[in-house]
Amino acid sequence: MALLEVDSIDVSYGNVQVLWDVSLSVERGETVALLGANGAGKTTTLKTICGDLQPTAGEVRFNGENIGRMPHEEVVEMGVAHVPEGREIFTDSSIRENLELGAYIDRSGMDERLETVYEIFPRLEERASQRAGTLSGGEQQMLAIGRGLMSDPDLLLLDEASLGLAPVLVDDVFEAIERINENGTTVLLVEQDIYNALRVADRGYVIKTGQVTLSGTSAELAEDERVEESYLGA
Repeated sequence: MALLEVDSIDVSYGNVQVLWDVSLSVERGETVALLGANGAGKTTTLKTICGDLQPTAGEVRFNGENIGRMPHEEVVEMGVAHVPEGREIFTDSSIRENLELGAYIDRSGMDERLETVYEIFPRLEERASQRAGTLSGGEQQMLAIGRGLMSDPDLLLLDEASLGLAPVLVDDVFEAIERINENGTTVLLVEQDIYNALRVADRGYVIKTGQVTLSGTSAELAEDERVEESYLGA
């Protein structure tokens, strides 16, 4: 049984359908990439998994349990953390306060989790008392990922973690994703950076106009010209 199973979901915003019959799976311990152009349905898929949206058809199963109708807070309690595109940090609060807010579901073991986050992102420890709004874009992204880890998730959903970052910071973020996975957290990664996404992922799916059109190992997808065509919206 896969850790996450998205089984033939349809999703709509009001009367407008945006996903059709989307299926994917993530095994425990994997990093899986979900690729595609802007507007293809990647973010909608993550929002449906984490409980921000509900499918109109199909199921989302986590550890074998249907979570497709659960509210976001209950999905977090199940062991799923979502790091949204745009970071959504609390800019007037300190770095440490932002991180502690990530542990709101269960504050037991919070100090140990802080240490784990600081090991992955040493800059956050160096600036722990600094106001989050004064951080660079890359540092804010590290904070958003660190906050997601503070709930001690089994599955981490990352939406466009490298978007808008300088190349050197992109490298830092993807190195952190590899470390997070090596530490035992399963990762589902939505990403427009095809090269880096497939470099860190075990497998991948390509979504185009709300439908999964390709899937395979990272090596297979890296050699398939249709991946780039889908990414470009061709």
